[in-house]
Amino acid sequence: MFRAASRSMRATKHSPTRLVESARMFSVSATRTEGLRLNSLDTFTEEENMFRDSVKRFAVDVVGPKVREMDEKESMDPTIIKGLFEQGLMGIETSVEHGGAEASFVSAIIAIEELAKIDPSVSVMCDVHNTLVNTILRTYGTKEQQDKWLPLLSESKLGSFCLSEPVSGSDAFALQTRAKKDGDYWLINGSKMWITNSHEAEIFLIFANVDPSKGYKGITCFVATKDMGVQIAKKEEKLGIRASSTCTLNFDDLRIPAENVIGGEGKGYKLAIEILNEGRIGIAAQMLGLAQGAFDKAVPYTYQRSQFGQPIGTFQGMQFQIAKAAVELETARLLTYNAARRKEEGRSFTKEAAMAKYWASQVAQHVSGSAIEWCGGVGFTRETGIEKFWRDSKIGAIYEGTSNIQLQTIAKFIQQEYSR
Repeated sequence: MFRAASRSMRATKHSPTRLVESARMFSVSATRTEGLRLNSLDTFTEEENMFRDSVKRFAVDVVGPKVREMDEKESMDPTIIKGLFEQGLMGIETSVEHGGAEASFVSAIIAIEELAKIDPSVSVMCDVHNTLVNTILRTYGTKEQQDKWLPLLSESKLGSFCLSEPVSGSDAFALQTRAKKDGDYWLINGSKMWITNSHEAEIFLIFANVDPSKGYKGITCFVATKDMGVQIAKKEEKLGIRASSTCTLNFDDLRIPAENVIGGEGKGYKLAIEILNEGRIGIAAQMLGLAQGAFDKAVPYTYQRSQFGQPIGTFQGMQFQIAKAAVELETARLLTYNAARRKEEGRSFTKEAAMAKYWASQVAQHVSGSAIEWCGGVGFTRETGIEKFWRDSKIGAIYEGTSNIQLQTIAKFIQQEYSR
């Protein structure tokens, strides 16, 4: 189509009228495919825009007043968790039949971004619950499992995704937790580390190996409840996202019904790989929202604070820094929503998710760090909350795949493309 339009334009180069018509033909044909208009990446449906406004109001009005207190106490306020459920933010993609909002994946990414602009701790709680826990049950659970667990996860019970262990971080499939069949039950023994939401969670997805002789092909996913005997051994004291609980879990002959195997025996590695690719888009959205939140707090101050007879934001050096930060934010936003749209369209998105997660985490660190400097001594104090964004940003390069793991993933795709 592009070539045909180009030939038409060359053939009519001496006729201004025909040239305009040809250019118009190219413009229209390049933006429409069988009646479908191709929009920019920042175009959202009416429902998605309404959803963004709703989440923003909740974040500003309900979460905002509690951010500093939760950070200093290193604890999530129970009313925030309750509010997330009441607002329908804990079953965003889950069907209405199962108590969810039955919204798009992009809507989930919007929610994660908007929450992170106010508090990345609340954002990651919502992210893990939606993009990891709910998605595994929606995608791989049987109808009976979905009917049992999804309404609980949509309406009242927080979920936790239990994969990482003391000896298996980036090498997630080196996990040592074991599961042994005992009649109609499985007995799980081992421990997990760095588990998000685990202090408040009541439903846990636990990955354990049922047959170590098969290596990672023995890994299986189980769903358990806290009252089955999940032990919270230690709650970590962290640099950032302090209100988000991160704990070590112990399992000592944890007895789980055989019917609680998700996706089949030995299929856990497949579940984890596919779901973590999706989860990385969620972390990209969290880092994007974090960076935007720091930017939104710091930039107005630069136009209110005057030195040498003018607002500091009007000095060329500051203007350039702010402009570069805005460009970085836009690139992170485009990468994040491109990956989200590809996932939603059923297209491959592993490379795009890795790119979005890697870059958004870099941007979050840079923009939040710059925001502190733009505000000087005020930015360095805890009162403004700007320094919290920087502390929270560091985790983006670590969890759900370190930055080096993302780069390795991207490099593999490049190698596949260019080494044929």
